[in-house]
Amino acid sequence: MPLPDPTDAPRAPRQPARSLRLLGPVARTLQLWLWAAVAGALAAAATVVFRGLIQGVEHLATGHTGGLVEAARSLQPWHRVLVCAVGGLLAGVVLDRGGRWAAAGPRGDAHLDYIDAAREGRVDLNDRTTLVRSASALLSVGTGASIGREGPMVQLAAWLAARLARTVPVAPELRSAIMVCGIAAGIGSAYHAPVAGVVFALELALGFFARHAVAPVLIASGTASALIQVLVDPKPLYEVPAVAMQPASLGMALVGAVLFGALGWTLLQLLERSRLLFSRLRSLPVRLGLGGLLVGLLSAFVPEAWGNGYSVVSSVLQGGHVWQWIVVVMLTKVLATALSSGSGAIGGVFTPSLFVGATAGSVLAQLAALALPAAWVGDPRAFAIIGMAAVLTAVTHAPLMAIVMVLEMTDQFQLTVPVMLACAVAYAISTQFGARPLYGNPIEAHR
Repeated sequence: MPLPDPTDAPRAPRQPARSLRLLGPVARTLQLWLWAAVAGALAAAATVVFRGLIQGVEHLATGHTGGLVEAARSLQPWHRVLVCAVGGLLAGVVLDRGGRWAAAGPRGDAHLDYIDAAREGRVDLNDRTTLVRSASALLSVGTGASIGREGPMVQLAAWLAARLARTVPVAPELRSAIMVCGIAAGIGSAYHAPVAGVVFALELALGFFARHAVAPVLIASGTASALIQVLVDPKPLYEVPAVAMQPASLGMALVGAVLFGALGWTLLQLLERSRLLFSRLRSLPVRLGLGGLLVGLLSAFVPEAWGNGYSVVSSVLQGGHVWQWIVVVMLTKVLATALSSGSGAIGGVFTPSLFVGATAGSVLAQLAALALPAAWVGDPRAFAIIGMAAVLTAVTHAPLMAIVMVLEMTDQFQLTVPVMLACAVAYAISTQFGARPLYGNPIEAHR
């Protein structure tokens, strides 16, 4: 029997070239990057549109659009009280009636919070509830509630990105990355701080640096911030003349950080106590209406209680205010923020936290200048910036995000070292006493 010819043996299937084998993963990566850029563009659009809607509500309520503090100063005290009370009542009605409509929707209230959804790798944010909360936020923020407008902006950005993730043809494990891109882009566009948006998403939303999410998150946040610079304003959020720190004032920064950490811890406690007190009122319209009335009464004496505090922080960072006025405004703002947030008004506490830090830092520097040589104290504006980062660290327990965000917003990177030292001490103070941060603990969320 003749031996079989080797050439007649069945041949093994031909392996594709390495370049062809790599084509699939490369294509998927480029596709993800494309959708990350789209998520960034959607976040920028949400920021611009929401700002315009807030101005519309402000104009209807006050006849002004130049800023809530300026609008409050232009009104009679009784008018401020009326605007806040009616705005809070209407926001409560929308939240109450709209909440019932949302609960009757296809998914009820599942995965409302974008932070929780991101930590669980989900993208099923509730459409109806997001719209209801955004409408309620418009009424609260536009009528002077002492909360930030940026929180609802980030919520909308995350929701639009989640909708995008559920629509586009990508692998299921990559869908959550697109929503995280929306979160980062929302922070980047709302605060003109693209790097802070990335750190926020990776440090708070995920609680760890997910390898597959880093590049798309960078792309999304950069896209959103670039569009905001073109469409809105190319400058940093807070324009501050260049400030310098004296070498001896590094010690002052460490000492002040103890105060900033305690202030952040106190603010968290006040917010929690206020929520518990208001929770005794079962009616949402009554609850938000009462919160608005009380904030309005405060604004009758101190109009700076209105809004998220952006204009006051900008003014403090320019310098020139006496510490007595700043103390009055700071205490009033802390109380107003506790009332607005505790009553259930939809909005953020990021910017009010920056307000507390800026005013506390300026007061500390001015008081120190009364007893210490000027060379030891340095520029009060520098301490205002340090206070912003330290208090934000204390309320979020996210020092990397706070450091990057404040330096980006003020464009004062020469203060990196004192800001880092102050944030380290403030973080230690706030976490030592078991305060629950604004966004929970991202590490514990994965256990």
